[in-house]
Amino acid sequence: MLTKYVDPGNKVEVVVKDKNEPDGKKTYESRVYDVLSDEEFEIHMPMEKTKLILLPVDGVFDFYFYTTNGLYQCLARVKDRYKSGLTFILLCEPTTNLRKYQRREYYRFSCVLKMASRKLQADELEAAQRNESFYRDGLPMDHSLIEDISGGGVRFVSEKKYDPGTLIYLTYKLVVMGKEKEYDITGKILDSYELPDKPGQFEHRAKYLNMENGVREEIIRYIFEEERKNRQRRNGS
Repeated sequence: MLTKYVDPGNKVEVVVKDKNEPDGKKTYESRVYDVLSDEEFEIHMPMEKTKLILLPVDGVFDFYFYTTNGLYQCLARVKDRYKSGLTFILLCEPTTNLRKYQRREYYRFSCVLKMASRKLQADELEAAQRNESFYRDGLPMDHSLIEDISGGGVRFVSEKKYDPGTLIYLTYKLVVMGKEKEYDITGKILDSYELPDKPGQFEHRAKYLNMENGVREEIIRYIFEEERKNRQRRNGS
């Protein structure tokens, strides 16, 4: 299964249990280095804030592979850690069968999009607790850039720091099926840190709250449309 669907260079996400995270897990991004067989594959050792993530040998983690045929998932054990030239590698073996993963909102699309945001006011927080969406007009907004987007949330960079757990109002525009539309969304900050090479710039991860399925489907449609355009450009068509 691995040799049939997974290729070197494919994006891979490794999900690790982490009690310090709001949702109890931590996701690290990497790339497939090589597929040795259906029983073994290599990935670049994940990094965070320029630091290598030394996943323990014999640890079993959730792996998500972003392939040209879609998103695939399996559990895999880290067999070894080593260095090849200047590249740090994890050797892994699947402990479950590779399967097509249907959670489309999980896919994160790298992009550069303008976004504005601010903390929710007291009355907006009360509405959010009732699973309602209510936003006051005319309040100052913090401007930022989205670095990746999914049907479940965004990763963005801003000069404003939001602490984990903060509820924010965020707004951005997408072109879906040829039409530009503005999206007004409630988000919850999951993670925040200052970029080591850009003092005063903060990277945040936020997940959407109280989102209607129709809005989520439009965002996913945008991602698929942009991914298709990127593939066409890469293939020269």
